[in-house]
Amino acid sequence: MSANQEKKKLIVEEIKEKIQNAKSIIFIDYRGLNVNNDIKLRREFKKNNCDYKVYKNRLFLRALNDLGITGYEDRLQNTLSVAFSYNDETDAARVAKKALEDNPTIAIKFGIIDKQFIDENAVKALADLPSREVLVARLLGQLNAPAQQLCSVLSATTRNLVYALDAIANKN
Repeated sequence: MSANQEKKKLIVEEIKEKIQNAKSIIFIDYRGLNVNNDIKLRREFKKNNCDYKVYKNRLFLRALNDLGITGYEDRLQNTLSVAFSYNDETDAARVAKKALEDNPTIAIKFGIIDKQFIDENAVKALADLPSREVLVARLLGQLNAPAQQLCSVLSATTRNLVYALDAIANKN
């Protein structure tokens, strides 16, 4: 086996590992992106705990097929970069959508979440979702609200009695 084939095998293994560890994967057509904007985009992905790379489409396709994720032959075309989000499903989508607003020459093509295809519109919708921490905080607030209201209602009777007694004491 040649050195070039060994190098390609290592790249495929690297891609497979990233796919398995990622919560979401976003594919971006980066045509028209200049070097300065590309550097800014890479920094923004890194700041949000995402990997942003450009791989050869057929090596990425091989990694997907090795993992049993099929049906992407016609989608992996032209110049695609890929962003892997490891902490939250929305991180890479959020950065990609912001990059799209700053650089209209690029395009979000599609994404993968839990080995399932999502189209460009779903990626943009994913970017608009709050992070997992915010959603959990909202849920806990909703679950805690009835208990807080009950406590307030139960203490209102005692509070009103104290106010009435205080008013009587101040009247004399």
